[in-house]
Amino acid sequence: MSDLILSVEEADVILGGKPLFEDLTFHIHRGAKIALVGRNGAGKTTLMNVITGDKDIDGGERWVLAGTKIGYMQQYVTPKKGETVLDFVFSGMPEDTEDWEKQYKVEMVIEPLGLAVTDMMETLSGGQMRRAALARALVEDPDILLLDEPTNHLDLEIIEWLETFLKGFQGAILCVSHDRTFLSNLTDRVFWLDRGKMRVSPQGFKYFEQWSQDLLDQEARALKNRETKVNQELEWANRGVKARVKRNVRRVELAREAAKQLEKDKSAYRRVVSKIELPPPTTEESSKNIAEFYNVGKSFTDEKTGREINILDRFNMRIRRGDRIGIMGKNGSGKTTFLKLLTGQYEPDRGRVKVKQEMEFSYFDQNRSELDPDKTLQENLCPPGADHLNVRGKMRHICGYLKDYLFEPEDAWRKASTLSGGQQNRLMLAKVLADPKGFLILDEPTNDLDMDTLDMLEDVLCAYEGTLFIVSHDRDFLDKTVNKLLVFEGNAEVEGIVGNYSDYLIYKKKRGEDEQKQEEKAAKAAPKPAEQVQQDAPKAEPVKMTYKLKYELEQLPEKLAKLEKEVTTLEAKLADPRLYMEDPQSFEKYSRRFPKAQSELEDLEARWLELEDMRQAAEG
Repeated sequence: MSDLILSVEEADVILGGKPLFEDLTFHIHRGAKIALVGRNGAGKTTLMNVITGDKDIDGGERWVLAGTKIGYMQQYVTPKKGETVLDFVFSGMPEDTEDWEKQYKVEMVIEPLGLAVTDMMETLSGGQMRRAALARALVEDPDILLLDEPTNHLDLEIIEWLETFLKGFQGAILCVSHDRTFLSNLTDRVFWLDRGKMRVSPQGFKYFEQWSQDLLDQEARALKNRETKVNQELEWANRGVKARVKRNVRRVELAREAAKQLEKDKSAYRRVVSKIELPPPTTEESSKNIAEFYNVGKSFTDEKTGREINILDRFNMRIRRGDRIGIMGKNGSGKTTFLKLLTGQYEPDRGRVKVKQEMEFSYFDQNRSELDPDKTLQENLCPPGADHLNVRGKMRHICGYLKDYLFEPEDAWRKASTLSGGQQNRLMLAKVLADPKGFLILDEPTNDLDMDTLDMLEDVLCAYEGTLFIVSHDRDFLDKTVNKLLVFEGNAEVEGIVGNYSDYLIYKKKRGEDEQKQEEKAAKAAPKPAEQVQQDAPKAEPVKMTYKLKYELEQLPEKLAKLEKEVTTLEAKLADPRLYMEDPQSFEKYSRRFPKAQSELEDLEARWLELEDMRQAAEG
């Protein structure tokens, strides 16, 4: 293993008058890639501050190798008036940094993160601010790089770039992230903060789930053995002892103290392994369409450039009851616009969006607009003056319901404004999931969540039987929660995929291979210069609407209806999770036919539009 550059030994850390860590011990070696995991409130930010030296330890020893430089991605940025992105990113660099080095880092770091160096920091969105903070941390090239949720507000292309960049980073990395795939691809060890202690795994996050479960299983066995011994002691004590025999009196006291401590430890263990359990919603089983986009077009004018940006163009889609669709794409590619068209917040420029009249939406907004920061958690969740709320038809006390989302009972009377970003997201989820409607939309729900809450959210969504849309860049989360994808590529290009993110990767790889083969084939078939048509050749006359073409146009609606029905039927069959296990041959057959049927349908629709245009031109 590489050289030791930072060490903390047997440290105590007190926060707010209470011990947060006791006997904290860990070591960071040069080049290590460490995942830091733990529930919100477990002390991840405090630990990072101990590493940087911004938080003093209250006992023990902290040692840092002389000359070691520690960099920290800022979670929150307060921009200075008149400061450009370039000024901010390089403000942590030495003043004598050469221009060529700055330009190199602009090309290697700032531009791949989608930032313009001349933009003013004051005008950046929250997501752009975080990218600027990330860029600043990366260009400093420290010996130890601390990253706090670096993938929040990044699209998948940038996340994959960041993974590659960090794999080649020579220094040590300690990273807090809810993105399991990111951590699995990057890290080679794990620091797990669990109930005031640090547990260290010598393997990367890819193996964390099994490793942590083995530890918890071992703890459960130890608790059971303790319980047996404590019960034996209590049984002896309850038989009665001679009061004047001091050793017997002391034994009784010890037995009762052990019983109290056991109950505390069992309670702490239960909280670690607890899951949110909600009854499934009552939704009418139906395969009917509940929403439809027909030839929808939507565009906006860029305020900076004045250029028109196409979001959707002749977009068609049917949404069926029970669909579980993940929505991916670059920032600004149209994901949020699509959702606002669906929910009626925007009107299309062209075409129509039709939603079933009785359909109700529950919307998790990443900006948490439904939370009132000046109200307490109780006031945000309960009706005015009440301390109970309706959770899927059952009345729950606010304190008990908050515990499902890893809050303490006394948090009920805290103002929402005092919560961290992750805690506010948990509160927003508690609000939305208390009584979700038939159509649930979650816009970046995983931002700032710890992994325990993420596991709970996955469990709740797997039990949800309504129609589910999830906007997310979290690949592992999408793999576990959706069975279809809408991928917004930008410039009004939207790709529909049956399957989850892993299926999309396979599809994308195959599509790339097919495109390469087509390019090679076209290059071979390309005419020689002498065979090319002269530039001044007369333009072809428009094709006339012959009887044969008219007949073809008349037959197309019936063929289209037949193909649409086949595509809908295949889609419904493939969406059934039991099909693969119960009838793998049919699954393979439908999987092969489905993309072909989709392609045939698209070709027929294009032909219908072409002939219809010719008919109108002939009549005009």
